[in-house]
Amino acid sequence: MATAKELADNAVDNTVVGPSILISGRLTGDEDLTVRGRVEGELTLSRTLIVEPSGVVKANVAVKNAIVSGVVVGNINATESVELTREGRMVGDIRAPRVIIVDGASFRGRVDMGDVEPGRLPAERPTVARPQAVTRPTVRPGATPPRPVTPP
Repeated sequence: MATAKELADNAVDNTVVGPSILISGRLTGDEDLTVRGRVEGELTLSRTLIVEPSGVVKANVAVKNAIVSGVVVGNINATESVELTREGRMVGDIRAPRVIIVDGASFRGRVDMGDVEPGRLPAERPTVARPQAVTRPTVRPGATPPRPVTPP
């Protein structure tokens, strides 16, 4: 998967919300969006959302891909993938067929990676036999426990 830097550098159709910009309301688009400032409300893209470390998104998000290195408060619904990088912080639910949460990322919410394929039953969890309670002999205080017998 491409990194946020590669996507931002190689993408011709990429809009950047600068660090001093606040967008409040409904935002839709057909190109990549890099957020370095703040976006609040509702965000719908047919391409990739990149939230850089300085970016804050307080919105319900519907995108193709999302790469979160900043803060997202709200749900993300992606048709392809969602990646939370080491710097990423998110509070909300993720719904995507591919979810990557890198070690060090902060996430609070639920992850839904899709439904079971039609005609395929979900795998049942095997029943694990629980061990029976172990009874141990009681030893009276002051009594000497029996010595194990060793073969000659």
